[in-house]
Amino acid sequence: MPGFHVENFGCRAARADGEAVSDRLRAAGHCEQQPSRADVLIVNTCSVTAEADRAARAFIRRAHRVNPEARIVVTGCYAQRAPQELAGLAGVAAVVGNSHKAFAPGIALGLMGTASAQVLFDVPQQGRDLIQIQAAHAVRRGGPPPQVVWADDLFAHSFLEGTQVVPGAQTRPNLKIQEGCGNRCTFCVIPQTRGSSRSLPAEAVLNQVEGFVAAGGNELVFSGINLGRWGRDFSRSADGRPRTLSALLRRIFEETALPRLRLSSIEPMDWDAEMVGLLREFGGGQLARHAHLPLQSGSDAVLRRMHRRYRPWHYEEKAWALVDAAGPDLTLGADVMVGFPGETEGEFAETLELVRRLPFGYLHLFRFSPRPGTPGWALHAADPVRPAVAEERMAALRALAAEKSAAHRARFAGQELKAITLHTSTEKASAGRTTALTENFLPAEIDGRILANQLVRVRVTGLNADGTLRAVEANLTAPAQYA
Repeated sequence: MPGFHVENFGCRAARADGEAVSDRLRAAGHCEQQPSRADVLIVNTCSVTAEADRAARAFIRRAHRVNPEARIVVTGCYAQRAPQELAGLAGVAAVVGNSHKAFAPGIALGLMGTASAQVLFDVPQQGRDLIQIQAAHAVRRGGPPPQVVWADDLFAHSFLEGTQVVPGAQTRPNLKIQEGCGNRCTFCVIPQTRGSSRSLPAEAVLNQVEGFVAAGGNELVFSGINLGRWGRDFSRSADGRPRTLSALLRRIFEETALPRLRLSSIEPMDWDAEMVGLLREFGGGQLARHAHLPLQSGSDAVLRRMHRRYRPWHYEEKAWALVDAAGPDLTLGADVMVGFPGETEGEFAETLELVRRLPFGYLHLFRFSPRPGTPGWALHAADPVRPAVAEERMAALRALAAEKSAAHRARFAGQELKAITLHTSTEKASAGRTTALTENFLPAEIDGRILANQLVRVRVTGLNADGTLRAVEANLTAPAQYA
């Protein structure tokens, strides 16, 4: 059977899309291969920055050079934003924007010459014809085949629901329950590349959770492009209440036996009183004590230019409310951007000061990248921050982030924490160590060799040079006792 390779770029939600494509292809009997040996390469792109675009193009060119016979399918945000640009790259057989991502598995199967009529049933006739021509060309190799290029602004075929999520190559797999975003931040291209907010129905989510538990899963990660908006696109429930993420989470905690759920990034304004209350009630047990709140800037003026829906004092109130609910063991993370158009030294100093005040365990740092078609593109043209200045500010934030991360991790020396074991590299396993992640999102190495996907209790003995926790196993327990 022909083999495939999926290369993922970007966020957790994008990775969930890539995992769903892989699931479909494995279910059809195909095996994963290295890029150099795969018959079809699926490149799942990001386009949040110019660097993300460059990384995708570089991978496509390198893959075609190493494996010129492979048919390359490009999907994801870059494929939605600039499909014709990608179609012009050598080796690209199909470009499938996020608007048609549900077709990506069928297109890949068609290019491998194994797609059945049922698999391709929902693919438009013109696309099916092109896929069949390309499959025939795979045998003849008589000149370049016609390309499949699908992308529009309707997003009618964008939600890619995969097969049942199970622990496997990913001990802690992502389940994407929400797609798209309607916030319209001035710097962000996501509304163009993902469309408006759409949610996976509650019953489908619950079925996935129950199937995950039945397959022996212990930690599941909920992801989304704007996760906190889950359910807002549905009609109200029978009692007239809006369908919200907090209501969905309560159902999961009360109706399933999922040992632990972790939430990916949620906007500050979506941590309402009910969500904070869930963290207080279930944090440290069924809900991981970990919150990622995008910040972007600590300056009120910059946040207004970004069209963010909160002010610095709102953000600070939410952060301390989460610490109060979960306790000081909470690991708080944030995205912070430097070099937004017009950012002054004083505005950047406000960001530094806010970061210093808050108990962050880690930061994801970004330089502003102007994206075509966004208001930020015009703002950058009118009042750019010089690259050298942006790099100086990045260096200052990196130093502060490293300081805060080290202090947060060091405070756990001598304490016991819950953790889940991960797939450990051969090198570390040979040295008698096991890779793990603590319940509050700290990377750890445990002395001794333990199978992946085990819930353990560890005692922290110190920090490694790379900042990971050194730990010894304190108590291995069954999931029911663990929580």
